[in-house]
Amino acid sequence: MTKFEELLKMIKKNNIYIQMHNYPDQDAIASAFGLKVLLSNKGIHATICYIGQIDKDNTLKMIEQLGIELYMMGEVKMESDDEIILVDGQKGNANMEDFIGKEIGCIDHHPMQDVDSYLFYDIRSDIGACSSIIAGYFYDNNIELPKNVATALAYGIKMDTNTLSRRVSELDIDMFYYVYKRADIDKLRSFEKCSLCKNDLAAYKKAISTLKIKGRLGIANIGADCSEAIIGSISDFLLSLAEVDFTLVYSHRVGGLKFSVRSESKSVDAGKIIKEALKGLGDGGGHASMAAGFIPNVNTEKEVTGMAKLVEKRIIKLVTSI
Repeated sequence: MTKFEELLKMIKKNNIYIQMHNYPDQDAIASAFGLKVLLSNKGIHATICYIGQIDKDNTLKMIEQLGIELYMMGEVKMESDDEIILVDGQKGNANMEDFIGKEIGCIDHHPMQDVDSYLFYDIRSDIGACSSIIAGYFYDNNIELPKNVATALAYGIKMDTNTLSRRVSELDIDMFYYVYKRADIDKLRSFEKCSLCKNDLAAYKKAISTLKIKGRLGIANIGADCSEAIIGSISDFLLSLAEVDFTLVYSHRVGGLKFSVRSESKSVDAGKIIKEALKGLGDGGGHASMAAGFIPNVNTEKEVTGMAKLVEKRIIKLVTSI
């Protein structure tokens, strides 16, 4: 029995929900879209839902051009007995809102958390992109892969593995080859052309002006109200510096302080570092090479400055002690 067949046995309703993590990225959206089409092939209707804002131009272009239907949580009428399948995240994570329905399944590629509440789970932390797992469901079950789904999955794999150069596994490579041959290459290229907009340049300017390098660690404050996407993009940008192999980038936004971390050091696990650094303050986690965290209820400039200094101090101590 394939993993997808195992999942189908756990679904009791003809209408279910697929929940992405908060502020979903290309990999989460592609994975949810692919799963929705897989389920539709078996007569099950799925509604993709999330909470947060999608504000990166290339992600919005992907959604529009590939005809992906997404709904904010406030736009759906979910009941307590409705079934939910989580993709690209897990219950209990800081970036996965607890919706009213029942989380019966989880498909993810992050380090495994508590799985006791799921009827089904397929969590593979050694895989670079959740899209690769979903592509595998099409391949393993010999289900036709539509061009728009192939395009989405190819983009999801490409973005989460940094064009097959970060945390890439054999499955990522095989599935990228599988979906790329079936994708709309012109649309893929068009998504890449709008990865930045003019307003994003202010955040890059702020990052460069505030950059501090401590040993191999690069730290930057990129200002207020930056999107999830741009925080991660600047983390990758700073990691390209020859002097840096671990980055901490942060931005104050409504409700708290957001952090993004990246690591190219085999001895420094980004997910473990940010989780330890935010202990008692907020929550964080992720992969060994890229992770994120959030501290809620940080509002005034004084609070932001004080909390940022504390986290910087903890990160420096943790990274330099390894």
